[in-house]
Amino acid sequence: MPRRRTDFRGLADPSRIRLLRRIQAAPGCTVKVLAEHTGLHVNTVREHLQALADEGLVTAEATHTGGRGRPPTTYRPVVDPATSSAAQERVERARERGDTLRRILPPDTTSAELGEAALHQLDTLYLHLDDSGLEPVVDQERLEVDLVPCPFYRILEEDPQLACAVHAQLLRDTLAQAPGPLRLRELRPFVGPATCIAHLYREDTTDRPDRAKDTPATE
Repeated sequence: MPRRRTDFRGLADPSRIRLLRRIQAAPGCTVKVLAEHTGLHVNTVREHLQALADEGLVTAEATHTGGRGRPPTTYRPVVDPATSSAAQERVERARERGDTLRRILPPDTTSAELGEAALHQLDTLYLHLDDSGLEPVVDQERLEVDLVPCPFYRILEEDPQLACAVHAQLLRDTLAQAPGPLRLRELRPFVGPATCIAHLYREDTTDRPDRAKDTPATE
């Protein structure tokens, strides 16, 4: 199925990447808080947030404080696709693509061992990475995904840790959007001159990661 080349273009701006990272690190931020954190005008922040919401990366919700007046709008990363029509469409498209390919391809022992839920998680993760132009190569047996360095890294050359933290959390959230046992163990940038690797693991096994291995959530 063809890639939608408009996917994730909303992140082709360093301010949006920084806003997304702030929302990832502190879900429930208001426009005012985000403007203070980034130094951007509140109207500029609203425009960026709308672009992130259109991509299915953040969701807005009214937070009732018990006081008078209109409740403030807060922003959170999209983990439950039901909160974002864009994310829901992407998950459904990934599932359809994966199921279609598996009906066409010869039976695969590794796929059968992974189970349907884990396969649909890999479908969703693959589509996210492919739509981002990262040329993913999935090793289902080793639960590893080879990919080229993300565009966030190139945009934020002065702060590569921030770029890696943003994408690592995006991978976690993407896996969570399709119910299943797979989780991100770690994202290892530049294991080769132009290669990064995402290591996954099954939460329903005894092979659990040391959380210290996770990519640092650097601001």
